[in-house]
Amino acid sequence: MTDLLTRDEYQALAKSIPLPGNAFIDGAFRPAKSGKTFTTVNPATGIALGEVAACGAEDVGFAVAKARAAFEDGRWSRLAPGDRKAVLLRLAKLMERRRHELSVLESLDSGKPIYDCETIDIPEAIHCLRWHAELIDKIYDQAAPASDDHMALIVREPVGVVGLVLPWNFPLLMLAWKIGPALAAGCSVVLKPAEETSLTALMVAELAAEAGLPAGILNVVTGTGPEVGEPLGRHPDVDMISFTGSTETGRRFLHYAADSNLKEVVLEMGGKNPCIVLDDAENLDSVAAHVVQGAFWNMGENCSAASRLIVQSGVKPALLDKIAAHIREWPMGDPLDPSVRIGALVSKAHFDKVAAYLKSAKDGTVHFGGDTVDGTHVQPTLVEISSSDHVLAREEIFGPVLTVIEVQSFEEAIRIANDTDYGLAASIFTANGKRALRGARILRAGTVTVNCFGEGDIATPFGGYKQSGFGGRDNSIHAHDQYTQLKTIWLDLTDDEGDAVD
Repeated sequence: MTDLLTRDEYQALAKSIPLPGNAFIDGAFRPAKSGKTFTTVNPATGIALGEVAACGAEDVGFAVAKARAAFEDGRWSRLAPGDRKAVLLRLAKLMERRRHELSVLESLDSGKPIYDCETIDIPEAIHCLRWHAELIDKIYDQAAPASDDHMALIVREPVGVVGLVLPWNFPLLMLAWKIGPALAAGCSVVLKPAEETSLTALMVAELAAEAGLPAGILNVVTGTGPEVGEPLGRHPDVDMISFTGSTETGRRFLHYAADSNLKEVVLEMGGKNPCIVLDDAENLDSVAAHVVQGAFWNMGENCSAASRLIVQSGVKPALLDKIAAHIREWPMGDPLDPSVRIGALVSKAHFDKVAAYLKSAKDGTVHFGGDTVDGTHVQPTLVEISSSDHVLAREEIFGPVLTVIEVQSFEEAIRIANDTDYGLAASIFTANGKRALRGARILRAGTVTVNCFGEGDIATPFGGYKQSGFGGRDNSIHAHDQYTQLKTIWLDLTDDEGDAVD
């Protein structure tokens, strides 16, 4: 565990950190060409943190041009693998030195508990960069079988200029998930953070330059989706887009690609993830702890949140009692207090959206929570509904609301679990090993955990089925595939007369 500071120390640090405000393009901070800015707000207090460059299509074009020039001249794409590795390792080291500042910025900008920032987000982001850095000089190309007269080489090459579009729920961690493999592959990057959470991306860009990343390789263009995201998606000189966010916005990027240069698009989108608990599940107290972690970590603002509890009837009463007991162990309050586990929702608009869903909870039985606090926080809410067709069971709420559906059998549980447009993650709790493996095989999700909640780790691919996304995977060696092209080099070994050379 990282060395946590006290609440007073975090609050003092929050007052002393210089907040970045300009976009970072071609190795330097630059205002938007229009001169426009937007206000970034602390969602826990509603108080403005500062002004950030409100970039537009002209800024996107400038950043893409600089990224293309940097890619074509080979200052990064043709750098020796060991040299690229050294730069990324230096970046990870600088981030580690500035971890408290990064954690505070992340908490201030997003409402995330400082405890999560310090113990999960920042350490995992640093580990992600180190992991991909170490992989750079360990991925081998191939030689395919061929006749004695030929040699066939299969080589990876960086795809070129990539646009990376980040969500607001894990700003720094998602940045690492994307720039780690993209930079490791030798690509140039134009990165758009969510307008709600731009600050840590700007700080990392500055640290990357300090670590030795050449100008033009990592550019951060701040602004809204229509003003920055769409021009990036439509730009004819962007070779691929990797997007994490809502399914609705993901659809737009497919249209942008189709309307422009048919750039590659990788989508990681929403989820309505089932957590199945069967009657034979062991240690219900442990099960309840996993359910609470899965549903309420990061205030439920998590695409892989275990938001649907599908529980067999025989174990439901005891499990719900234990879940309620564990929820009480998650204090809600000031995100900069390291004892707090439930922080503020990311924005007033998102708070209003989640609060509206709480009205639908009145159709069911609310076992815990169901209220809002101070117009910024939503209580962890446990609500039982009678039908899997209910809006709370169908739509991604993206807040701390766990719906409970009672079932009578394993088969019914699997049927309801798969009855969704999404397929990102799923969990199953059972003491029956054969049933656990059967369930894991037939659940339609990219990650299935057995007797736990989790997302794997950096070495396991992360992504979904159906409307949760497609085109590639984050994490693991497979993440590098989306940022590279495969090229076949076919060599003729015959002499001029067509005979094989001895």
